[in-house]
Amino acid sequence: MITTTEEPAFLIRSYGKGELAALYLPHLHPRSALASFNDWIGRFPGLGTALQQAGLAANARRYTPAQVKLIVGALGEP
Repeated sequence: MITTTEEPAFLIRSYGKGELAALYLPHLHPRSALASFNDWIGRFPGLGTALQQAGLAANARRYTPAQVKLIVGALGEP
């Protein structure tokens, strides 16, 4: 019998901001991961604007599935 250790596919769903940041940057402290992740979003051309157009508010605590799809489209899967 052959066994594989495939990682489960990344699901496009609603994620908490810190939760998604930790998936991209698991080696960092959660606050550092979120700060770095926000920096990535700000530096990727057009991503911040696209997220705002998709309804992301400055005080939002979660990304919607549509926003997660934009992030993954820009940054790739975590």
